[in-house]
Amino acid sequence: MFSRTPISRSAGTYADNVGRLKRALDEADAVVVGAGAGLSTSAGFTYSGERFEKYFADFARKYGYRDMYSGGFYPYGTPEERWGFWSRYVFVNRYTDAPKPVYADLLDLVKDKDYFVLTTNVDHCFQKAGFDKKRLFYTQGDYGLWQCGEPCHDGTYDNAETVLAMALSQGWRITGDGLTPPEDGAPLKMTVPSELLPVCPICGKPMTMNLRADDRFVEDEGWHRAAERYENFLRTRGGKVLFWELGVGFNTPVIIKYPFWQMTAARPEAVYACVNFGEAVCPEQIRDRSICIDGDIGEVLRDLK
Repeated sequence: MFSRTPISRSAGTYADNVGRLKRALDEADAVVVGAGAGLSTSAGFTYSGERFEKYFADFARKYGYRDMYSGGFYPYGTPEERWGFWSRYVFVNRYTDAPKPVYADLLDLVKDKDYFVLTTNVDHCFQKAGFDKKRLFYTQGDYGLWQCGEPCHDGTYDNAETVLAMALSQGWRITGDGLTPPEDGAPLKMTVPSELLPVCPICGKPMTMNLRADDRFVEDEGWHRAAERYENFLRTRGGKVLFWELGVGFNTPVIIKYPFWQMTAARPEAVYACVNFGEAVCPEQIRDRSICIDGDIGEVLRDLK
């Protein structure tokens, strides 16, 4: 419906639109938050630049890539090398707190509302900030879970203990700041011991990340329960519903963006709000009920508070 529709930016100053969003939030009977990668970026979970160099400078020198995302697709020669990368990646993006309190600020704004969160993020920041697990639907997986690489079954497995062991085996120290290099300046290992490689407990084949990269992604029992709760929330909430999109781009618009536009168009009292840096737009069909704010999400949330 919206893939080829004209889109525009809503009129008004930044202050005007923040004021409109504040009123929409205050008046909403229910709030549906749609969160994309831009939300975690605003919270400090950047995948390139200084943060990448801090944890992956050795990988950058050896393999030539310049960001964590590219490192996840690199064809490493051995599984020991692959999990050397992925154990660091998972630890710093799943088991370390985000540098900025953006998720906590968002929770402060919605905690007293009837809310539900749909997100493509896989870094667990919502639960770490204190959001109710039963009001979250992670559609694309979780850095904290493994699955069979085949897959031979629909189960997923917590990876915290093994990821920690993998990080320690490379020489990292675990401190309040997360991963810290060795005190003596010794070079870090870039591989993990073979005995730490994860294998499926059912078929014995290698495990992989529970991330939606292809048709082998496992939607486990928890995924289906969350999907059912989300559908039930949408089905039973009427009146003034605020569809609030945060940091969602156009890489996968069919998951959050287009459905939010469609549901706003179908509900006469609904309001659509988009907060995004450089990509805050709405379709012409719902422009009169849309609030588009081009700016840093963290700053917008602070101004709303």
